Amino acid sequence: MKTMALRTPIGLDRLLAEDRADPGSPGAGEIRVALHGSSLNFHDLGVATGKMGAADGRIPLADGAGIVEAVGAGVTEFACGDLVVSCFFPDWQDGKPTIGDFARTPGDGIDGFAQEFVVRPATAFTHAPKGYDAVEAATITTAGLTAWRALIVDGRLKAGDTVLLLGTGGVSIWALQIAKLMGATVAITSSSDEKLERARVLGADHVLNYRTQPDWGAAVYDWTGGRGVGHVVEVGGPGTLAQSIAAVRVGGHISLIGVLTGASGEVPTAALMGKQARLQGLIVGSRREQQDFVRALDGATIRPVVDRRFPLERLADAFRYEMSAAHFGKIGIEW
Repeated sequence: MKTMALRTPIGLDRLLAEDRADPGSPGAGEIRVALHGSSLNFHDLGVATGKMGAADGRIPLADGAGIVEAVGAGVTEFACGDLVVSCFFPDWQDGKPTIGDFARTPGDGIDGFAQEFVVRPATAFTHAPKGYDAVEAATITTAGLTAWRALIVDGRLKAGDTVLLLGTGGVSIWALQIAKLMGATVAITSSSDEKLERARVLGADHVLNYRTQPDWGAAVYDWTGGRGVGHVVEVGGPGTLAQSIAAVRVGGHISLIGVLTGASGEVPTAALMGKQARLQGLIVGSRREQQDFVRALDGATIRPVVDRRFPLERLADAFRYEMSAAHFGKIGIEW
């Protein structure tokens, strides 16, 4: 079967098409899936560029969706023909977080979904949202579930709440759609006026260009009438955290889900303490949370925003497009 694999020294120029043995038939508790779609995440880019220390020969991509071709003994949740989507943490089924690394994350610690077929435990997948194609379904695994957990599971978002989103990448655009679905009021930042207008079309109530408004945290605080926002989905890390703290209300919630500006830096602890805000780091979510997310999508009318789709053999080009930061929403891989 066809795959894309990383060879040392790992980098985009060493992301190569390879033939691998077909995984065969599923055993007890397993399913065989013909994969047809994936989407790119910042984590995947870190793996593909050698920053995450992936093993030689690793097949990348944490997100994967496709059609069930066969089920093993004892599997009752899925049937042949079902469209299924992978889980970022296949061993985290339910409950509070217990995993703090990527040792069992597809595309990092184990082989991912840049391949035609996989045989995996049925518990490593959930049903895909109804009406989604494989690429759309794949966007929920990492970006969608991260936004869902930040706002709904941990943030307990309710109608009338205010939300601040940073940037217009996959997590932020999913968060925009989820927040509007729940009846929240949303502010969003970008360095592109064109992207901000697209966000406005999706329902954003207030948009800020952080290049022309460098003190955007204070601007958001003023926009709320001096109350501050209840929720911040913080994807930047140390370079933006001070602004997010300035924007959040007293007793608000900041979900730290990205480190685009660096892995470490200063935190204005006095300002955070004064806001009595909850600063929470989180990484994606559990299988149960993904199932809850899928049920919510089944009852909604929103579809993920997929900026462009690349064929599997152009995976390196897709990563280069991701590095350009020109995309709005998700970048899809389709085969």
